[in-house]
Amino acid sequence: MISQTKNRLAAIRVRMARTGTGLVAIAPGSHMDWVLGFHPHPDERPCLLLIAPEQEAFLMPALNAEGSRAFTDIRFFNWADEVGPATALREALAAIDASTPGLVALDETMRTDFALLLLDALPAGTKRDFTPKTLGGLRMRKDDAEYSKLKMNAGIADRAIQIALSRIKPGITENQVAAEIREHFASEGAEPAFWIVGSGPNGAFPHHSASERVIQEGDAVVIDIGGRKEGFPSDITRMVAIGMPPEGYEEVHAIVEKAVQAALKTARPGVVAKDVDFAARKVIADAGYGEYFVHRTGHGMGIDGHEPPYITATSDTVLEEGMVFSIEPGIYLPGRFGIRLEDIVILREDGPEILSALPRDLNVVRG
Repeated sequence: MISQTKNRLAAIRVRMARTGTGLVAIAPGSHMDWVLGFHPHPDERPCLLLIAPEQEAFLMPALNAEGSRAFTDIRFFNWADEVGPATALREALAAIDASTPGLVALDETMRTDFALLLLDALPAGTKRDFTPKTLGGLRMRKDDAEYSKLKMNAGIADRAIQIALSRIKPGITENQVAAEIREHFASEGAEPAFWIVGSGPNGAFPHHSASERVIQEGDAVVIDIGGRKEGFPSDITRMVAIGMPPEGYEEVHAIVEKAVQAALKTARPGVVAKDVDFAARKVIADAGYGEYFVHRTGHGMGIDGHEPPYITATSDTVLEEGMVFSIEPGIYLPGRFGIRLEDIVILREDGPEILSALPRDLNVVRG
């Protein structure tokens, strides 16, 4: 892990030099996990990994110092509750020659009080930005180890979907199906993260969870699930109809599948993310359902379940080989049903590789 940290710090510094960034400041969270393989306990005590062009240091609460030392050899500047962090922060910045960085890139997920503490310690006129041009840009491209963990998690989610399809039937509730999904994730050592089981009209709410609604003959059911194992997540959505599908279901399912195919065909290295969104959205709009596609086409996935790149109508991110993101167009008809088909892909030189092995077929369960 120490060698990986050195490599990732070196890669960050290449981008810092390219962008004229004199300091990158990271708080406990997924950015720090990516760099170090761990993060100290995240609470209200300011804790920052400070990366300068040639050196790095930790502003470290004394309470966390002993436990954190086992994971990193980076120099600590400890501070105690009775003294406060201001002096230790100034000393850390001076030690790594970052007292006047010119441009600081802030971890966009850090607490506001952490950010203001750091900005107050820097000279007036210091420019500030967030991490997409430095660390964030690097995180979007997954290495082989990250790919392997994402692929493993996709397999677990596939099997959880198959369990759901084998158990679902008229007369059981959404919550009962969700319980089967959670149980399967746990059986494979994965932590269940979310479980959307949207039957009938509930499927028209994209972020419905699961309820006591009883699944009935004629329902279309959205099953969107994810778990987490070894620090990485999964995310997949499949559809099932109970008995005779509702009127219009097969037509809408085919349109959504066509939108998925259009997005997959468009996604290539060098393509702008918004062009992938447009490809999926155009299929749905041309079919007359544009107003019922109410969310983006996709989101990135890595340590976080949702992270850049975002596949939206406004995203100017240029897609690169190794980026991982979802393709998940949907159509939601209020009071009737919703249909979403979602796969996670990693972008290869010749296009996207789908991590799931499950087809996006129109599944029908006979009562």
